[in-house]
Amino acid sequence: MSFTLLTFVLAALLTIAMPGPTSLLAFSNGARHGLRDAGFGIAGAVLSDLVLIAAVSAGLGVLLSTSQLLFSAVKWLGVAYLAYIGLRLLLSKAAPAATATIAHVTERRRLFSRSFLVAVTNPKGYLFFTALLPQFIDATTPVLPQYLLLAVIFSLIDLVVLLAYATAGKRCAGRFGSKLIARMDRLCGGVFLALAGGLAMLRRAGA
Repeated sequence: MSFTLLTFVLAALLTIAMPGPTSLLAFSNGARHGLRDAGFGIAGAVLSDLVLIAAVSAGLGVLLSTSQLLFSAVKWLGVAYLAYIGLRLLLSKAAPAATATIAHVTERRRLFSRSFLVAVTNPKGYLFFTALLPQFIDATTPVLPQYLLLAVIFSLIDLVVLLAYATAGKRCAGRFGSKLIARMDRLCGGVFLALAGGLAMLRRAGA
């Protein structure tokens, strides 16, 4: 592995390992639904990585950083969705395992779409990749294969880290029971509302 790719791997690992919306959801899903169902949320998060990187490679990140209208639209959509998830978690109740298996297909779709939308409606993701990825792109060679390689590497790291979060959530729930699930939902709900508030105050650079 070249020094450039190794640097990217380390940067991606440090970024992903820090607690954020998708990692909190992975932990909460692991605690509430188990590792198998939490995998659907993780799949949504990994897909969002690919979408974000594809959008940035197509120039959407630059457009977001220069268009106040588009930036505001994506930002407030993200604020609304983060607040919605936060309220849902605050108001949720820890269901017994037998109840949690009802309407499995619908629940798995919800877990997938929730993790996916949390990422793609947050302009910070686009701006982050816009700032990060070009540092590892050699403009003298075809850029598409390079973006594809970086996307695969980032997604694989995200997959491993989120699996670790979900596994930790499952083990904590198994040890401490439904009381922990309820407390974790409240904690995650409060964090999501705080993230929504922080995103609401985000300003486009140069605005």
